[in-house]
Amino acid sequence: MLLEDYDYLLPPALIAQSGAEPRDSSRLMVVHRGTGQLEHRIFRDIPEYLRPGDLLVLNQSKVIPARTFAANAHGTPIEVLLVRELEPDLWEALLKPAKRAKGLLRFAGGLTAEVVKVEEDGTRVLRFTGGLWEHLERIGQTPLPPYIHASVDPERYQTVYAKTPGSVAAPTAGLHFTPELLERIRGMGVEVRFVTLHVGPGTFKPVKEDPERHVMHLEPYEISPETAQAVNRAKAEGRRVIAVGTTVVRTLESAWEDSSAGGGVKAGVGETRLFIRPGFEFKATDALITNFHLPRSTLLMLVSAFAGHDLTMRAYRTAVEERYRFYSLGDAMLIL
Repeated sequence: MLLEDYDYLLPPALIAQSGAEPRDSSRLMVVHRGTGQLEHRIFRDIPEYLRPGDLLVLNQSKVIPARTFAANAHGTPIEVLLVRELEPDLWEALLKPAKRAKGLLRFAGGLTAEVVKVEEDGTRVLRFTGGLWEHLERIGQTPLPPYIHASVDPERYQTVYAKTPGSVAAPTAGLHFTPELLERIRGMGVEVRFVTLHVGPGTFKPVKEDPERHVMHLEPYEISPETAQAVNRAKAEGRRVIAVGTTVVRTLESAWEDSSAGGGVKAGVGETRLFIRPGFEFKATDALITNFHLPRSTLLMLVSAFAGHDLTMRAYRTAVEERYRFYSLGDAMLIL
């Protein structure tokens, strides 16, 4: 498994700087694993590829305004990006400049944070006092991926079904759905369920070395008993489980437990570092809706594991030729 096998040339003009309007007017490439056929459609056509009895699983994590600013004891400005809540008022965070981020940090409105630990990867652990959530709601900023240079309406960088706050990046495959499209899908007999996986900034981290040595970022997830039962029932009955996004794939596959009865997804709260790459055996996922991902990324490797490396890279070359829009706010792919 070579890193350069996951490289492709992308003209910068194809990196989407805004989402399609309406949401479901984005383009959709349909990839048929069985035949290798590629189809070019519009996202709102997706019900044509679904059938009664399918189970559609979406990630209901909500992006939080996780970027804010503080000052150290000397008045030096410190940029703070919250990464992961460890417990109430205790967060992992990325701070810039990190070397100046020591002791007590002061924020606007009376909020303070103490740096209580420095992790091996440079992440700081902060203990907040004085109303963190109120501060974020008032002046926090939505962190955008580094390749988006335009201003984006925070609501447009949120799925229409987002519910549980905690992500610092959107689960982008879900951005294409409208309430009306979801109703159409439900109306044709497709079951719709939700999981939660809070996306961290590590999702944008390229693999810089031998992929076999790459360490994934830790992300928390939760699967309700109702969703676990729905997935396990669908698998037992031979119905398709369609994951909306790589976050859903990683959640379901992380929670899968083998057993003499065939195994299934276990409900509950957990954390995952699961790195899905070619050779991985998918237990829960039968089809995948996803966006077009960065070169050399773990997300592209996951797609390659699911669709096959050659077919995936051919689909990406075709997407460039057909001028699809790439990355978080770009177009979508349905892999069957």
